[in-house]
Amino acid sequence: MNKKYIKCTIAIVAVMQIFVSCKKDFLELTPKGTALEDNFYKNETEVMQGIISVYDVTQWGTTGGYTMKMPLLSAASDDCWAGGSNASDQPNWVAYDNFKMDPRIGPQGGLWNKNYTGINRANLILSKIEKATTLSAAFKTRVTAEAKFLRAYFYFDLVRFFGRVPLITSVLPTDELYKQVQSTPAQIYAQIEKDLREAYPGLPPTISPAEKGRISQGAAKAQLGKVLLYQNDNAKLAEAITLFEDVNKVGNVYGYALLGNYADIFNPANKFNSESILEIPHSNNAAWSDWGWINGGEGNVGTQFIGMDSYNGDTYSSGWGFCPVTLDLVNALKADPRFAATIIDGAALKAAGATYNARYQNTDYFIKKYAPLKAFRSASGVAEQNWPINEIEIRLADTYLMQAEALVKVGSNPTRAKELLDAVRGRVGLGSVPATLDNIYNERRLELATEGHRFFDLVRTGKAVTVLGPVGFKANKSEYLPIPQTEIDVTKGVIKQNPGYIN
Repeated sequence: MNKKYIKCTIAIVAVMQIFVSCKKDFLELTPKGTALEDNFYKNETEVMQGIISVYDVTQWGTTGGYTMKMPLLSAASDDCWAGGSNASDQPNWVAYDNFKMDPRIGPQGGLWNKNYTGINRANLILSKIEKATTLSAAFKTRVTAEAKFLRAYFYFDLVRFFGRVPLITSVLPTDELYKQVQSTPAQIYAQIEKDLREAYPGLPPTISPAEKGRISQGAAKAQLGKVLLYQNDNAKLAEAITLFEDVNKVGNVYGYALLGNYADIFNPANKFNSESILEIPHSNNAAWSDWGWINGGEGNVGTQFIGMDSYNGDTYSSGWGFCPVTLDLVNALKADPRFAATIIDGAALKAAGATYNARYQNTDYFIKKYAPLKAFRSASGVAEQNWPINEIEIRLADTYLMQAEALVKVGSNPTRAKELLDAVRGRVGLGSVPATLDNIYNERRLELATEGHRFFDLVRTGKAVTVLGPVGFKANKSEYLPIPQTEIDVTKGVIKQNPGYIN
């Protein structure tokens, strides 16, 4: 990839700031950095600017290098390889792909910085909301719930990526910045659960068309159910099942329903469809053209990453050749009706007259769900930075399968578990199968392929060593990324390195 490589190192002290210079589809921020923070957040308009600045961070993927979560996690799993022009193109991606990360090599810096930036923004706006005296009760309830949801969202990523991380739930004074010790995963999860339980009662069940991208009550319940399931504690599954059932039941108040056509889920013209529960919006409304800080825009750079390099042909636009799909996934999906909506068959395109460059780890198969499409290429700014392709983090088929898994694990209501599994399969014309854990896990792999779920599914189900061991995954090490060395250095060792990465 002969593009400018973005470098950004931000320790905790540097992210203890808030930036008021972003825009979402449902609101444009004004003023942009023109008011002092102490004099801001005095009314609903200004507080709304602050909450949007927290949402803004969910879009980021280039802090500390190219660390777009969805394709990066696909490369870490057995769905995709790292790809690119060669092994040194994006060494952080290749290191995650073959589990050769060390404290200075890997995607950890960007993921750490992004999530702590989001947490700090959430903490700051919560402190401002608490002190504000001009907010209506309804407005205050909703934005407080949104900030708590978003803080939980960022901590869920941190605890899955790093395990032990500092737990910061308030704006820190300067003399405390370098003194933050790590909390255990159990403590982090407890805070995530607390935030989500406090959040969902204050969120609306549905979101108006003008506000698409804001969090709904259904999204918060689905996220809490996912958090409970991912902890592998059967004592938490009864609550998870109740939450999922509220989201999944036919005629739910949130309006969720499986789409009849699987491919329609990923059509960029069909954003926020009835199957989407938690969706990260991207657009070219604020067309960006700054390679120094792509996060300033709203586009999805991950889409550019996964496209075929120098592609010339119909339908698709050229990309950078990252994340070629593994032959293992190709073979698993070849006879499945979802193959055509999930994977681009490059050899078939070439046979029809298209051309592209075969890059590092090329298999001639590419991600289709979030591919760069000519019809959606931006005509303003730098097109590569401005793909209006949203990321669906949680969708209804996912929550169906999570509820089925939880039901099987606790031995409760096998009829409902089978109904949920059959609904996912039936949507694409597949027949019924027994609702066993193996069948549910296999369905997750096929249904959610290349959507960023596979790596954490392998880790949490204890299958990572078997599946990923041949490419370098090591038990009691590779489950987590190394703590960025910059954080250890700036805190003078107060923050400790994860096991297996200590020099």
